[in-house]
Amino acid sequence: MRRNIKHILKFLVLSGVTVVFTVVLFRILTNNRLNVVDKVKDIVNRDAGVFPVEEPNQLIALNEKIDWHNYKYINKDKARTGPGEQGRPAYLNTNEQKNYDKLYKVNGFNAALSDKIALDRAVPDIRHEGCKSKKYLKKLPTVSVIVPFHNEHWTTLLRTATSVVNRSPSHLLKEVILVDDCSTKDFSRKPLDDYLAANLTKVRAIHLPERSGLIRARLAGAREATAEVLIFLDSHTEANVNWLPPLLEPIAQDYRTCVCPFIDVVQYETFEYRSQDEGARGAFDWEFYYKRLPLLPEDLKHPTEPFKSPIMAGGLFAISTKFFWELGGYDEGLDIWGGEQYELSFKIWQCGGQMYDAPCSRVGHIYRKYAPFPNPGKGDFVGRNYRRVAEVWMDEYAQYLYNRRPHYKNLDTGDISKQKALRKSLNCKPFSWFMKTIAFDLPLKYPPIEPGDFGTGEIRNLGAPELCVDSMRKDRDGVVGIQECAKGTGKKADQNFTLTWHKDLRVRGKTLCFDVSDPNDKADVTLYPCHGSQGNQYWKYNVEKQWFVHGGNPRCLDCDPGKKRLYVTTCDENSKTQKWRFENVNLTMIADWENIGVK
Repeated sequence: MRRNIKHILKFLVLSGVTVVFTVVLFRILTNNRLNVVDKVKDIVNRDAGVFPVEEPNQLIALNEKIDWHNYKYINKDKARTGPGEQGRPAYLNTNEQKNYDKLYKVNGFNAALSDKIALDRAVPDIRHEGCKSKKYLKKLPTVSVIVPFHNEHWTTLLRTATSVVNRSPSHLLKEVILVDDCSTKDFSRKPLDDYLAANLTKVRAIHLPERSGLIRARLAGAREATAEVLIFLDSHTEANVNWLPPLLEPIAQDYRTCVCPFIDVVQYETFEYRSQDEGARGAFDWEFYYKRLPLLPEDLKHPTEPFKSPIMAGGLFAISTKFFWELGGYDEGLDIWGGEQYELSFKIWQCGGQMYDAPCSRVGHIYRKYAPFPNPGKGDFVGRNYRRVAEVWMDEYAQYLYNRRPHYKNLDTGDISKQKALRKSLNCKPFSWFMKTIAFDLPLKYPPIEPGDFGTGEIRNLGAPELCVDSMRKDRDGVVGIQECAKGTGKKADQNFTLTWHKDLRVRGKTLCFDVSDPNDKADVTLYPCHGSQGNQYWKYNVEKQWFVHGGNPRCLDCDPGKKRLYVTTCDENSKTQKWRFENVNLTMIADWENIGVK
């Protein structure tokens, strides 16, 4: 009996102590929690313009999200005026034209105009409205931004670094590493180092002793990096408003994640900043040209959320340092450039990772008019890279690449044993899994075995039968015209065209398509890299009326024989100059038009 009483008393004492301890601990934690909340509210006050900084010993919930916008800087940007500010197109005046040609020739864009625009110019916030109120995790990893360059123009390189520094939370941005791939321009070495030391303290340059190419320059920067996340950018880019948190949150949630920003266009002539589009999923055709797939219905329902993408564009992406090196970085056997975006994309997906595009992260990019300097490689280094990627990662699907490019099969890949061993050690999935699970709709748009073409050959005008469509031997952005038909005359001309199963009209043997972007009447037809997504490049041949019809809002191909001008305009059954004889037409495919190619 006494023993039972002792046990009861002991139990009551222990229970009382436990209750008291629990109450005290709860009070402590509650007070601390309230203090933290107050601090966070104070830190992210919209008028303060200060990025939130993590305080020591704070009790922060792992999933706590905050508003990362720097409103003070955003409002300061909105008030800026001057050439190119707010991303508006800018122009040189007569007195400023003297350096235009010289600088254009060595840069492939209007570098003289770049020198006129402020390094810290304001760019337009063209994000989806939902991005402007979106919150992200308070706890985000630190970042090293890696920018490889070779003979990049002074102001575009510095504008890249300046935009990253100004539009990134200072405690997240650990460093910006400019990787000089053995540039020959005078300012690329000591003048650059001196400028960075005096003006951009978080930015430094490393100088490679010999020209190594894009892939090895990126690897050199990655080896120097010290932060938790690597972000790779091109050397003529501009980070937009609040660009960093949307890239980092998916990585903070799962380190085996790669995230790409939306890439906007900085026009190479006027430096106008504009949207490229509102998103698409990266892909490829079976010649390894980069292509894009439409967003899936579930992605369209959530326009501010990251969406899965099979293939990265290549130049702009974020990846955790740990995952990058687990994957072996880039294959060091890849030479100069080409194929690296496919190699890394395949590795990410097949070896346990995932890849997203983040609509709320936007970065502007100058697409040069042309490449202004030669590549350091010899021979078909791009084809060699493609074969190396195919042999390591694509299994039986590699044959579809070789069917399009038979000579790749004869190129020497070099030693790929290390890459195959990496694939085995990481227990990576087969390429068939990638095609069926990740890029499941790619074969619908880019079939491994193509169905054939709708028509080929010369396109002769019936109103002026001596005249044929001629590409004028123009390259990208060149205007297509009409010239005297050359067939059978021995004259040199570029008058051979293909209406492909993609439903685009292209110069035979090239990836340049007839493109009409101007909605106005009598709009010119220009050449633009074929993108297979229809829109500006959609063409149909009406056999009965002998029309080439452009676009979903149909206009007909027409010409002015006197001026030898080609254009599209409202279809008119009475117009003879809108009638064209297409040399070789596949009548069976034309009849089954709606069931062939991309709809």
